[in-house]
Amino acid sequence: MERRGDRDAGEGPFSEAYAAVVKREPPSARAAELAARMAPTEPVALRGMVLTAAGARDGYVVVGADKRIAGVSARKPDGVRLHDTENAVICPGLIDLHGHPDFNVFAAWEPPRRYSNRYQWRREEPLYQTLIRDPANRLRRALPAQTLLRYAEIRALVGGVTAIQGTTKEQGLGEESLVRHVDRWILGDQVGSSMIDLPSNGRGREDLDEILADIAAGRVKAFYLHLAEGHPEDEESRGELGRLVELGALSGATVVIHGSALSEGQLGDLRDAGAKLVWSPQSNLRLYGETTKAAAALKLGLNLGLGADWLPSGSASLLAELKVARHRLTQQGLDVGARKLVEMVTSDAAAIAGLADKLGAIEAGRPADLVVFERRHEDPYENVVQADPSSVELVMIDGELSYGRYDWVDSLSAPGEHERPEEVVAWGRRMLLDTTYAARPSGMPPTLAELRARLIAQYPQVGPIFA
Repeated sequence: MERRGDRDAGEGPFSEAYAAVVKREPPSARAAELAARMAPTEPVALRGMVLTAAGARDGYVVVGADKRIAGVSARKPDGVRLHDTENAVICPGLIDLHGHPDFNVFAAWEPPRRYSNRYQWRREEPLYQTLIRDPANRLRRALPAQTLLRYAEIRALVGGVTAIQGTTKEQGLGEESLVRHVDRWILGDQVGSSMIDLPSNGRGREDLDEILADIAAGRVKAFYLHLAEGHPEDEESRGELGRLVELGALSGATVVIHGSALSEGQLGDLRDAGAKLVWSPQSNLRLYGETTKAAAALKLGLNLGLGADWLPSGSASLLAELKVARHRLTQQGLDVGARKLVEMVTSDAAAIAGLADKLGAIEAGRPADLVVFERRHEDPYENVVQADPSSVELVMIDGELSYGRYDWVDSLSAPGEHERPEEVVAWGRRMLLDTTYAARPSGMPPTLAELRARLIAQYPQVGPIFA
């Protein structure tokens, strides 16, 4: 049977990315020199409906001078500045566990037909070559290395996402700082590694062995791998789990991305091994007409996270993917409730990423990665599930003001100490966006306006962010 490694994936870095391995490596020396984003002038208490590990509660989240969460209180704390969010919902920053950020400069793609597996459209679909892969290769050759990634990071950020997965190996560690990257250097360590495809014909085996050695040594806690991505009746896709086992790569660190062709029995095998699953239903449905047996996975006790995948066939935001996930779970006969859906992109996602002690929850001592959603629904969890990016009123990463309402950011930030954030109009609302937290490569445009101008100069059909 023909395998992925037997085929020529095509020209350029984006074709190579299909076989790319993101391995552990220390941060560059420049990572320690990153400029700080705008931060509150002093410790601040955000008042609103707070989603804690114990449930939703009306109260205050205190962000201390060290930019960490100092505590959650039902009473107004003393000695800190109060910022009332007007009964908004304060949620842990969202974690998108599957994506290909460099492709998120494109508009959504409607595949012209259904495919058996990912190898088929990558090899055989001329529209994919024309509309996505070839332009991506041209953009990578023509623009500074971080341009596509930065644009995708901004797209994630304005949708409430504070951590993503899927950056290719070409991205320098010191520059990946606008949002967190769960499979690169994060919070002083690197606990995640990624591969796109299983090794084939000897290609990739050395990389896999290195990752497995890191897992055995306890250095890697999450190994992300595309597996069984195809229609449930596709023999090649179903057979990939057996190949994974033969390679000795199924363990408690394994994070299977997609798994859309896996049977319920095979999902049980993942569960028995302690592996995890990341689901991208929108992309699966568009490409294959079917998606993962997610309801069965949850009933089996598999830890399940969500990823918006890439914009060409996935969702424009993780918030949009939440809605697709809810619909599909309902069609599969399971109503998990709004709270569980929120956990799939916060606490459950952090646990899958090996970062349960650092991200995904609003607790004292953790980094202040927070997103504030405008209150549009009485149930606070339902408020998040029904939200879209226009609902996002403030995003903090590491206690710093990354994106938010003009009046809030202007009031909270220290004037004159940092570069002025960029004003953008997002779904009719004046917002401020701070892209200064970056060790920029030479010639890297610092603002969204400049990023967009450079992209459009090379490819006028660049997909919009605020649409």
